[in-house]
Amino acid sequence: RGRIQLDAGTISSPPGISDASTGFGSEVRRAYLGFEGKIPGGFGYRAEIDVAASAVEITDLFLTYQASKELQFTIGQHKPFWGLEELTSDLFPSFVERAAVNTAFGYERRVGLSATYAKGDVLLQGGAFTDSAADLNNDENNSYSLDGRAVFAPKLGSGQLHLGGSVHYHDLNDSASTVRYRVRPLIHTPDIRFVDTGNITAVSETGYGLEAAYIQGPFHIASEAHWQRVERPGALTNPTFFGGYLEAGLFLTKGDTRGYKGGVFDRVKPHRPVDKGGFGAVQVNVRYDYLDLIDAGVIGGKQDGYELGLVWTPTDYTRFMLSYGHLLYSDAFLPAAGGDRDYSVDALGGRVQIDF
Repeated sequence: RGRIQLDAGTISSPPGISDASTGFGSEVRRAYLGFEGKIPGGFGYRAEIDVAASAVEITDLFLTYQASKELQFTIGQHKPFWGLEELTSDLFPSFVERAAVNTAFGYERRVGLSATYAKGDVLLQGGAFTDSAADLNNDENNSYSLDGRAVFAPKLGSGQLHLGGSVHYHDLNDSASTVRYRVRPLIHTPDIRFVDTGNITAVSETGYGLEAAYIQGPFHIASEAHWQRVERPGALTNPTFFGGYLEAGLFLTKGDTRGYKGGVFDRVKPHRPVDKGGFGAVQVNVRYDYLDLIDAGVIGGKQDGYELGLVWTPTDYTRFMLSYGHLLYSDAFLPAAGGDRDYSVDALGGRVQIDF
């Protein structure tokens, strides 16, 4: 198994902000290689690495046990149970990058033990986690977290409804720890961040999330809201940051619909792929993306994103994407000319993708 994602993009820069990563850039966004399989007795496994960067990074590395038809246990490095878009594979997003909140709040794979119970329209997920596999190799104290998610996903007429919520507690287990929340402007090629809290001394994080989606034929709509509360040491005030998005999409090609399985969006399978004489699936998406990193004396900035995306899926395992965003900032982390912290940025990004 594996995937290759090649990205290119460009962003505008407000007057007075000079950064080498603005303008045009390109990168190998992801290059995963791995294997997975099943072992007699109800066991399964997956091992996968990302070789896109100069250093090899472990992505998934876990063992599963299917205790019953409804109940599965997983141990190893995998994703804790955050929201809909974060748990949806990066092979199947609506835009080149996920909504700002999913990057800003530092969601990542961690080593842990989890359980998933699925029966009928109900999905329950929960687990206990420590740090990522890379961070476990240092001599510092390891953090630990408890993460849970519940989903109700009934059929509604001929459509698919999705309602969910999640809760998270992350103890940093170190009185000298800090957290930092920040995000790139829509695309990943630039290294600049216009919203950034800087390092915040913290002892723990508590997060809550709500999610909803509906798929009806060629149309889908989805929305999430996430709150992240930072518990700080001593008498320091505890800030709560917020982010969320609302998106809608429509397939322009007849017979195509968004995939959904196991509480997340799944693969789009074109009704008439190019290898069968068709054109594949063409989807147009729009999204409002909001992130607020200002509270309790922390001025990390606010971002309002108005985004348009085009996705062409010629076959089940190939995809081409184009995303544009007009981003409005207030009290931004980086000042523009004259110290102005209220300005706008335009971003345009594209992706070529194949998986196997």
